[in-house]
Formats: sequence, structure tokens, C-alpha cells
Amino acid sequence: MRNQRPTYRGAVSAYTSLLPWQVRERRFKAAGLGRRGLEPADVYAFLDRVAGDMAAVYAALAASRRETAAITLALRRRQSDQDRARDDRGPAA
Repeated sequence: MRNQRPTYRGAVSAYTSLLPWQVRERRFKAAGLGRRGLEPADVYAFLDRVAGDMAAVYAALAASRRETAAITLALRRRQSDQDRARDDRGPAA
């Protein structure tokens, strides 16, 4: 699943969402000699934190989708049961 992108129904965009592994593996060039730059350890710590947050969001999204699918299935079954019960009673007077 590492290289798979999440799919969002109805979302059409040239921009693709970052995945946690992409944030974790992102590396920045070191600042040249005599130049000021960011502390690499701080950058990587932040990226790891962002990746962790993204992983939690994707996990929650997946759980929500599973729950939605289960509810949809239960609703369809209930509707089918009601339709069968109505058909068994025969035409309304």
C-alpha cells in the first residue's frame, strides 16, 4: 500500500495528497558553507510529527469508510426485508 494514493470520489484535482511515507522520506539540501539554514534534526523531527498526524488521519478516514459501508449494507438489508414483508402481505386494499 506504500505507493498507492487514496482515492476520493468526486475529487478532481491536479494536486495529489501527500502520504505519510512521502513526508517521512523527504530530505532537504544542506545549506552551503557560510550560509544559514535550518537545523536538519528539527526539520526531520517536524516531518516525522506531520507524517504521524497524517497516518492517524488516514487511519480514522479508513475506519469511517468501513463504518459507512457497514451502515449502508445494514440499511439496504433492512429496506429489502421491508420490501419482502410488504410483498408477502399482498396488494393494499
